[in-house]
Amino acid sequence: MPITLPENLPAFDILSKEGVMVMSPERAAWQEIRPLRIALLNLMPKKIQTENQFARLIGATPIQIDFQLIRMTEHQTKNTAAEHMETFYRPFAEVEAAGEKFDGLIVTGAPIEHLPFEEVTYWDELQRVFDWTQTHVFSTFGVCWGGMAMAYHFHGVQKHMLPAKSFGCFRQRNLAPTSPFLRGFSDEVLVPVSRWTEMKQDELDAAGLTTLIASRRTGPCLVEDTCHRALYVFNHFEYDSTTLKDEYDRDVAAGKAINVPNNYYPDDDPTRKPKNRWRSHAHLLYGNWVNAIYQETPYDISQIGR
Repeated sequence: MPITLPENLPAFDILSKEGVMVMSPERAAWQEIRPLRIALLNLMPKKIQTENQFARLIGATPIQIDFQLIRMTEHQTKNTAAEHMETFYRPFAEVEAAGEKFDGLIVTGAPIEHLPFEEVTYWDELQRVFDWTQTHVFSTFGVCWGGMAMAYHFHGVQKHMLPAKSFGCFRQRNLAPTSPFLRGFSDEVLVPVSRWTEMKQDELDAAGLTTLIASRRTGPCLVEDTCHRALYVFNHFEYDSTTLKDEYDRDVAAGKAINVPNNYYPDDDPTRKPKNRWRSHAHLLYGNWVNAIYQETPYDISQIGR
C-alpha cells in the first residue's frame, strides 16, 4: 500500500524514483479503506530534507498512509521557502481548532539543544501539543530533541549537556528483543548519533520508562512510554547516507571545532564516501511502529482518546 502525498510535494517525485509507492489524495479517495492518518510536526530547519526522510520510512509499509505536515503556529522558519510552508504545512492551532485526530504523530528534533526547554520560543505551544496527543493521537514518536522534550514534559526527566558532541555511528544493544517495536532487529544495531545532550539511564528508570535500545558509549537510544502511548528515540535512524557528512562539512566550512564522525567514513577518512549501515533497521523500526498502530488503533478514528 502507498503513502498519500500531494503530487507537487518534493517528496512525491523523490520517493517515486526510489521505488516507494506514493499516491495522490485524489487517487486514494477511490479506495474503500481507511488509511492511517500520520502527521509530522517538523521542527527541523531543513523541512524538505526531513519530510523526505520520514515519508520514506513510513511509506515503505503495506498500509496506506495519509501523511500530514504540521508546524508551530507562530514560529517562522528561515531555511525553507515561505511558499513551501504555505502550500504544504498547517499551523498546529488550525489543526487543534478543527478537532482533528491522528493515528500517529512524529515530533522531530530541533537544533536548540543548548537552550533550557522553557527558553524555547514555542515551548508553551509545544507543551499544548504534547497534552493534545493524549486525546487526539493514538501513538506519538518523539525524535532526538523532540523525544527529550516529551520525556521532560510528561516525567520531568532533564536533559544533560555533554562535554563534547556525540557524533557518528555507534553500536546499540537490543535490550528488548520481544518488543513489537523491535521485531526483526539484530542483537546489535548501528545508529547515527548527532547531539550535544543526553538523558541518563537512572533518571529514565526512576520515571518508570522502559529502555529498548541503548549503548554503553552514548546511553539510552530508544525508550518506550506506555502511559502516554509514546516512543522516544534520541538518535537518528531516519538519517540519509550523507546527513552526518553534510553536518561535518558545514561545521568545517564554518571554522567550528568538530571531530570526524565516529565509525562513519571507511577507515575514518572523510575523503572517502560513507556507507549506510543502518537503513534496514530504520525501516524495521518505523515499519513496526506503523504496524503496531494499525493493529490497535480504532477503526472509527473519532474514538481515539475516548
